[in-house]
Amino acid sequence: MRIVTRLFKLMFALTLLGALPSLASAQDPKPQIKAEIDRLKQSLQEKPLKNPDFPDIQSMVSGAVNAAAEALDSGNLYLSLERLLQAEDLFLGARVAVDKADAVKSGLPAFEAEWGKASQNLKALNDEAHKKDWRSSPLALRALSETAEGRSIPLLEGGRGFATSTKPSDGLFYTGQAQGEAYFAKFSSTVVLTGNSASFPLRSYLPELQKLQERSNAAFKPPRSIDLHSRFIALNSTLKLAEELDAQKLYAGALYQYLEATRHYGMLEALPLNASQQSALKTDLAAAQKKFAASKQDDSLAQLFLERAASQTVHPDGSAPSADEWRSARVILDQVLPAYLAAKKPASPLQLASGKTVDLTLVRWPYT
Repeated sequence: MRIVTRLFKLMFALTLLGALPSLASAQDPKPQIKAEIDRLKQSLQEKPLKNPDFPDIQSMVSGAVNAAAEALDSGNLYLSLERLLQAEDLFLGARVAVDKADAVKSGLPAFEAEWGKASQNLKALNDEAHKKDWRSSPLALRALSETAEGRSIPLLEGGRGFATSTKPSDGLFYTGQAQGEAYFAKFSSTVVLTGNSASFPLRSYLPELQKLQERSNAAFKPPRSIDLHSRFIALNSTLKLAEELDAQKLYAGALYQYLEATRHYGMLEALPLNASQQSALKTDLAAAQKKFAASKQDDSLAQLFLERAASQTVHPDGSAPSADEWRSARVILDQVLPAYLAAKKPASPLQLASGKTVDLTLVRWPYT
């Protein structure tokens, strides 16, 4: 009995001194994530989204929220957070567009008043997220938070631009999206998710981004630039966001978006998979998941993409994956993961332009 008592006192003392993990670090993050998902569901149930201009908005937001819930129920923790980010963005975008429509009917000054409130709220949320010490958190969680923070300001400014150039109500959705992104950045900074893995060696990814942009520019030629126009838009908007995050030294978010841009680029040439290739993909995917799960380093960002690939090959409801989902999963294994492993190495020298240069400013709507 004395031995047990002494052991308990020793463990208690070590915990106070920080030699043992705290109780908070041992918490399961799933209840916290589920509570946020349930909050969104309850809001949609108690106050449905009704907008004659967007008759399907309620079902769209519900679908995004349910996707986050399905990922969490399937044990895909990082994927559930990625989908929750998408749900928060869409939910608050729709909520502000519906709830504030009457408030801005009187004109632009009324919109500016609402926009000012949103701007203050967004700043407060981002300031809170900035206080987070990410050193003991998984890279994937930090990457999602930094991405949300990086998208919030351009969306807010875009909302004001639409309100000014068209009509006040047209700026509400983007203003709401901006707040949704900032809210998620704050929420993710409170998620208790720690590990004992060696941290990922973050740095600037500008050399990789420049090379991928050059390859993307070279690929942008007819007929592919016409046939795959929407894919090129997704690719270039992702690269744009990655460069902005890198410039702000939000390197976790920059790496996440660089890997996503790599996936978009790979989809430009990815071929359909037959039954044999689909079977081989599942085998390769299982092997990759096992490998990274056993890693003693922080490979959570790789795990996020693997969770996404797994969700694309097996649907919870038993429905068949689409051709694009099979192709995306293959691209993640063959192109995204190698890019991730290469990003662990020191950066290659930047390519500097020689001779005379001309600066061009391209105006492009952010992240569309």
